[in-house]
Order: sequence, then C-alpha cells, then structure tokens
Amino acid sequence: MSLSLFPDDLSSHFSALAFDFGTQRIGVAFGQTLSGTASAVTVLKARDGQPRWNEMAQLVELWKPDVFLVGLPYNIDGSVSELLGRAEKFARRLQERFEKPCYGMDERLSSREAIERLVEANATMMVKKTAIDHIAAQIILENWFNEIRVKAPDSGQ
Repeated sequence: MSLSLFPDDLSSHFSALAFDFGTQRIGVAFGQTLSGTASAVTVLKARDGQPRWNEMAQLVELWKPDVFLVGLPYNIDGSVSELLGRAEKFARRLQERFEKPCYGMDERLSSREAIERLVEANATMMVKKTAIDHIAAQIILENWFNEIRVKAPDSGQ
C-alpha cells in the first residue's frame, strides 16, 4: 500500500488525528486545517507495533477526526527504512477499522525537533523520555498542515 500524501480537495477544512508510529510507543496528536494548528494528545503503548485497539477506538470517538495521518519513517537520506512498511501496515489497519481516509507524511527529523522543543522548554530528563512521541506526532501534523497551506488553491501561491 502506498499512502496518499494529501486529500484530493485541499480547499475544504477538516480535522486530523496524527500518529508517530513506533513498535513500542505510538505518539498521537490532533489538529484542524481551519486553524492550521496541532496539539500533542497522548502516547499509546504498543506491542510489536500493535496498539491496544480499544484505546485507539476511544481516542477516535473522543476526537472525532475526519482523517488520519501517519508519519512515514524514511531514512535520513530518503531511502526506505525497515520501519516504513510497518507504519504503512498500521495506516492500512487504521483506515480499515475506522473507515476514515489515512494519509502519510515524511517524518524525518520530527523526533529530533521534538527533543529540541523540549530542551527549549527546559523539560526534565524524565519528561523528555516520555513526551517525545506525541510531540513528534504534533510536529508531523504541523508540517503536513503547512504543506497543505502551500498547495491549497486559495493559498495565493
């Protein structure tokens, strides 16, 4: 499965639940195209890349996103990483389980940026360890919204 990067209609507003996929933890963020902002929500525990699907269903019910976005973990040089196929499989499962469109966004350097944000905020080392995944998801979603803003027909670009 190759994930689409963007919805066909970039002019309408929608909400998204974004994921920073990992085999042990999955960061979650929520945002809206109307404001172009995203917020870190939580970190779900995973076992070999599988979240507790009942917890995922609770998040989907609570936030009621229109779409999903999954960070695609390419290697720094742009080549396919070992984790990429697993992230795409996770995206496919999200789409099938919740019957919502799922898109992909290159997530290179999002974890590094999350660490930098925490350092700037003077976060303690323990908080840094646990907070990075959902902040990385927030960064992935913010970057996606920025790309949409550039590509949208009414963006003036």
